[in-house]
Amino acid sequence: MFKNYRGEFFLVSGSFFFAFNGIIAKLLLEDGLSPWRLTQVRCTGAFLLLFTIVLLRNRESLKATRTELPLLGLYGLIGIAAVQVGYFIAISRMHVSIALIIEFTAPIWIVLWLRYVKKKFVPRQMWIAIVLAFTGMLFVAQIWKGQTLDTIGVIAATLDAFALAYYFLLGEKLSVKRSTESLVVWGFGAASLGFVIALPVWNFPFEVFTKQINLQGIFSSYSSPGWTIILWVVVMGTIVPYLCIMTGLKELSASTTSVIGMLEPVIAGAFAWWWLRERLTTLQLIGGAIVIAGILLADRARSKSK
Repeated sequence: MFKNYRGEFFLVSGSFFFAFNGIIAKLLLEDGLSPWRLTQVRCTGAFLLLFTIVLLRNRESLKATRTELPLLGLYGLIGIAAVQVGYFIAISRMHVSIALIIEFTAPIWIVLWLRYVKKKFVPRQMWIAIVLAFTGMLFVAQIWKGQTLDTIGVIAATLDAFALAYYFLLGEKLSVKRSTESLVVWGFGAASLGFVIALPVWNFPFEVFTKQINLQGIFSSYSSPGWTIILWVVVMGTIVPYLCIMTGLKELSASTTSVIGMLEPVIAGAFAWWWLRERLTTLQLIGGAIVIAGILLADRARSKSK
């Protein structure tokens, strides 16, 4: 049974960890760490830990041909670095739910690319699944409440959507010949190198590692040293979910993977309800159910198109 739904299991797990990490990352952003620096420490920390593990276990898998290097570089700079920076900028200027709605238009761009640029067949059920999942996310975000949209935040989230679409499409291509671990190591390595050039390490605000950061919400009476929060962001909020997503992507397609990723805003809403005591309305719960229906339909469409 598990073997038949192995890809789905890893993708849902990845969405779970990414959603929870959104709250943890928000603690650091609201404490003054910039989106650029947060992405830098996240990518660099993940690269160093994962590189060490893969080097000791299977160093041969890290080898890359000259023709692979440009694509691996783009995968890291656009698919990892740009996606994270865009997301952190967006949530630092807008509500997380609104930023996620814009970011997760990625499945729409992927399907349009596959249908009208690559001229591939896209099952009708996949189109219906995208409409359902996106509609459900609109209900979860409750955009009709008239919240003012920040221009820079919207631009960042929109570019993030395109970068996320590129991440899924290129990841699907590269994962055919590379192991999940080696691909993620190369991606984080390229992203880390880009940040070293753009943001010198010696200017990093190292005091964030030792300062006490309030945990907010139901844990507002508690604080934690910055290094423990950053360690969580690096390991459980970055390495684990990225490995889960890439493992799932090897099993499924980019379009199906991106639609299942729409589960992230729903899970994030549940975490916000639990941790931050944000109340969920009946419409938000209905929206979550619609998203799940869309994901199930997308998976069914993928199975029929095999």
